[in-house]
Amino acid sequence: MLVLLPPSEGKTAPRRGAPVDLAKLSFPELTERREALLDALGALGTGEAALTALGLSATQAGELERNASVRTAPAAAASKVYTGVLFEHLRLAGLPASARRRVLIASGLWGFTRPGDRIPAYRLSISARLPGFPGLASYWRPALQEAIPASGLVLDLRSGGYAAAFAPRDATVLAVRGLTERAGERTVVSHMVKATRGDVARLALEATPVPRTPQAVAEVVAASGRRVELTRGKSGWSLDVIDSAG
Repeated sequence: MLVLLPPSEGKTAPRRGAPVDLAKLSFPELTERREALLDALGALGTGEAALTALGLSATQAGELERNASVRTAPAAAASKVYTGVLFEHLRLAGLPASARRRVLIASGLWGFTRPGDRIPAYRLSISARLPGFPGLASYWRPALQEAIPASGLVLDLRSGGYAAAFAPRDATVLAVRGLTERAGERTVVSHMVKATRGDVARLALEATPVPRTPQAVAEVVAASGRRVELTRGKSGWSLDVIDSAG
């Protein structure tokens, strides 16, 4: 089983340590594309055009200063840098090494990293529009298709933009949604989806034996006391985790 995670917008900037060493990141065949993006971030500057390119507001101008020093800023394991809701629930750093080896984290800047790869904090969403570049999903797609092995069961917890950058081939893909049900009506709540995906990922990664089918993942999640529904569509399998509210 391979677990594909999105990055988090929220990141914890390492306070000390050596800067990123591109040669030591997983998937060295992506180095040239990573270099090009780092150069583009450095050339953006800190003005209004840079905010527009990155899809940021004026209150997020500090992210531009962070990007300007991304090559020299301290780096730490990706499992410690990404700190959004999904990662809070997954608690990636606390998983056994054998479980962490089954995890890949998508990124607009790095393509994919493994949890142990040392990276700095940065801001580059897959939806960013850098001058001289196509959309980042298009930019990454051919390289990721060549670099990323994906067969067997893939638990895909990425959002749409990151999923567009890489579609696993020769794999059984299982997506996860978190739904709230009230008076028979089901709604998707963004915060809950992220939390649910983190919970499901942790349950699946801690399970023994390792789940190898969508049905096995559904059984593991149901055994935790959650209400689940497993369906199969044209694009793959989907696991709905349903919370009854009120």
